Amino acid sequence: MRVRMQTSAQKTSLSRAVQEILRTAGIRGFYTGLTASVFRQMTYSLTRLGAYDAIKTAMSNGGKKKLGMGDMVICASAAGALGGIAGNPADIILVRMVADPTKPVEQRVGYRNAMHGVYRMVQTEGAASLLRGLAPNTVRAVLMNASQLVSYDVFKTLLLSSTGMTDGVPLHLLASAAAGTVATTVCAPADVVKSRVMNASGAGVGPVKVLVDSLKLEGPRFLFKGWLPAWIRLTPNTICMFVFLEQLRKGIDLMRGPQLAKQ
Repeated sequence: MRVRMQTSAQKTSLSRAVQEILRTAGIRGFYTGLTASVFRQMTYSLTRLGAYDAIKTAMSNGGKKKLGMGDMVICASAAGALGGIAGNPADIILVRMVADPTKPVEQRVGYRNAMHGVYRMVQTEGAASLLRGLAPNTVRAVLMNASQLVSYDVFKTLLLSSTGMTDGVPLHLLASAAAGTVATTVCAPADVVKSRVMNASGAGVGPVKVLVDSLKLEGPRFLFKGWLPAWIRLTPNTICMFVFLEQLRKGIDLMRGPQLAKQ
């Protein structure tokens, strides 16, 4: 839903987009691009989350130094950039597969799955096509990591200090829901530009051209197109990610020994 609304130059609502998908493809239409989405999570998400903890550990000298807000932003931004680069091919395939049903038949790419999409892109557009939209995608990944991961740590700390909540699942739920809302809003402009660049065909379609042309045609409101479906997608994703991540960390700490779990 998010990608379809972002790549459409026409004004459309979430309910109208849902009705159009049901009319043309049925329930299965909501799962278009599923393989590309899994491919993206296996590249982008794994890289950014793993790199964030690794960079934080390195900057804090193994936990001996307390990191400030600026330090955490640097860690998250660096990890986000690495994730954006790693996940760029999967992002292109996802955008194209989701946007494909909205195009005329002669303009459709017809990717059967994520791997077929990568093969077709390299075969017809060259290996360099896998880097299409890398700049806005990296910017978006940096904004996502910095806003999502850092805001989660900030909200978690604030809730612990101001509400008397303990470090448990209810705290993680509230902090991650707030972090998902912040991340959706901060990333919306870069996300829209990235989707449009990746969905474009042919050379010479860069982020600056997309931004200028879209502002002329649709005005600044286009930068937040698809915010609601993006929030509906990202907030539950953020909640699940942090809740499971926190439990995984606790489990690993317990496996390493009681002494490490106390640190």
